Formats: sequence, C-alpha cells, structure tokens
Amino acid sequence: MKTLIIVDAQIDFMPGGALEVKGGDQIIPVINNILSKFDLVVATQDWHPEDHKSFAINHQGKSEFEVIDLNGLEQKLWPPHCIQGSPGAEFHAELNAKPVEAIFRKGMDVEIDSYSGFYDNGHRKSTGLAGYLKDKGTEDLYFCGLAADICVYYTLLDALRLGFSATLIEDGAVPLDPEDFENIKKDILEKGGKIINSEYL
Repeated sequence: MKTLIIVDAQIDFMPGGALEVKGGDQIIPVINNILSKFDLVVATQDWHPEDHKSFAINHQGKSEFEVIDLNGLEQKLWPPHCIQGSPGAEFHAELNAKPVEAIFRKGMDVEIDSYSGFYDNGHRKSTGLAGYLKDKGTEDLYFCGLAADICVYYTLLDALRLGFSATLIEDGAVPLDPEDFENIKKDILEKGGKIINSEYL
C-alpha cells in the first residue's frame, strides 16, 4: 500500500507565519496534485501548548534560535508557533484535506519537543503513527511538507529506523535552511531513503 505522509502543512510555517519557511506555500499545489496517486494519506500536525519549553519566550533571558539543554536534550529555541487551537496551527486553507484519513498531533508535552511524526525528540513517547501504519499493512511511505530539513527529515529518519521504505518528494517539501538541506539529502540517501520529484510518482 502506497502511503503519503503530509508533515505539518500548517499556516505558521507558511509565508507570513510565526515560523515562516520561505516559499513554503509552493508545496500546496504539488501535494494536491499527487493525492490521487496514494492508497492512504495521513498528516501530522504541530500542536503546542502556549507554555511549551521549546519557545524562547518561556525562558528568561534566552533568544529565538539559541540552543539550550532541555531535560538532557539539545533544544533550539523557536518563536511561539502552532499553538493549540490558534489560526496558525491550522492546515493551509488551500490544502485538500479531504483524503486525509488520520491526523497525528505532536509537540503537546511542554517538557520536550517533537520534530518527528512518530516520536518526541527523546524517543520516549510514540504518537501511535507507526502502529497505525502497521495495522493498515503499509510499508511504502512517501513524505512531503514542512520544514524539509527538520520535521520532514526527522519523520523520514524514524520511518527508516522502524523498517519502512521511505521516500522524500523533494518538490513537495521546502527547507528552513536550504544550505543545510543539501547535507540532509545526502544523509537520507546514505541511510537507505530515496528522493524523487512528484512527476515520477
């Protein structure tokens, strides 16, 4: 079964959002165009409480994008984004969400961030996505969304660790840091993942 995982296609990651990925809205028509090519479509959604400790504003004297130790893990501090129930946490209005069978929310524990759609950053707690996919009998996963070098990347890596086939749809994902993304693409390929363009689906 061919499965598409749409990672965090949310307003706060789009141009003008709280944690903008430049050109992030370019993925929306790409995703809408490929939905019919999949047997199963699921999505992840960043869903932070206001007092989440990944937000710089919740640490006195700390700045956005500064790196700190948070409960034994390296944590980059972000501007507040994708706050539960806020307009910025919603999916992009033009995303065709009708075929999305299930949504897996992440980043809800105030003490730990969650880039991957499968686990928090410490791999301490599962979102249930892996079990859901295994129950569906799917092993062939394709990834798109935002940001390509953070949440898409970590979700794809966990998929590989869990034994799934994992393919990045490159034109359906935009990185926060384009330079860093070049190294990330090499890492994906070295770890057994694949990278394709949507026209080859």
